[in-house]
Amino acid sequence: MLHKTQAIVLNTINYNDKYLLASLYTSEFGRVTYMVPKSKSKSAKLPKSIFAPLSILDMETEHQATRDIQRIKEAHLLYPLYSIQGNMVKTSIVFFLSEFLSRILKDTDEYRIIFDYLSQSIQVLEETDKGLANFHLVFMLKLTRFLGFYPNLEDYTENDYFDMLNGVFVHHQPLHNHYINRTDSKVLSLLARISYENMHRFILSRQDRLNIINRMLEYYRIHLHDFQALKSLDILHELF
Repeated sequence: MLHKTQAIVLNTINYNDKYLLASLYTSEFGRVTYMVPKSKSKSAKLPKSIFAPLSILDMETEHQATRDIQRIKEAHLLYPLYSIQGNMVKTSIVFFLSEFLSRILKDTDEYRIIFDYLSQSIQVLEETDKGLANFHLVFMLKLTRFLGFYPNLEDYTENDYFDMLNGVFVHHQPLHNHYINRTDSKVLSLLARISYENMHRFILSRQDRLNIINRMLEYYRIHLHDFQALKSLDILHELF
């Protein structure tokens, strides 16, 4: 049966000489793996170029619940990412987020809401040139709201610790090991006020940004099963 859906490309891998497998996050079905013919021809119905990481597609697909791998009948770019493709910093952010999302997005009933958030965020990255060093921090923090473990960063007082198991600031050092020290907790509290609109106003040191992203990844690791280390993280550390 044919279905219309929009999708965001997470990653692609080679399947054989004729096909690749594309992992997409769709607005109608959540995360789906599709078989895509390999073709460099511009006249092909499914040119390989449109399956770049985080491309936003409009598609007509065959979808059968009994299949592990689905097929795409037609697809085209819904929102071309010209700025991202021509900007090394944005491209590096996209590769990081592509790997990050590929690791964390599993089966969920909230796929329409998550898809809308991802699509809007990618468009923000395409259209803005300010505050890029903080973009991934905002993205990762806001995404936790849709995954069910958004932290409470509002109730910070001086010298608090951040308890990562419970997602809250506490006055005393927790009895477990999953907490953030007082110095890094103070920096983390700044994220309560950060957004895509004002992220360019937050000037963080390289070390503070490094500590925050490492702690945020640890926070994800605590709350998600089987979240492995990211290979592309080193690229962001070099850039910012």
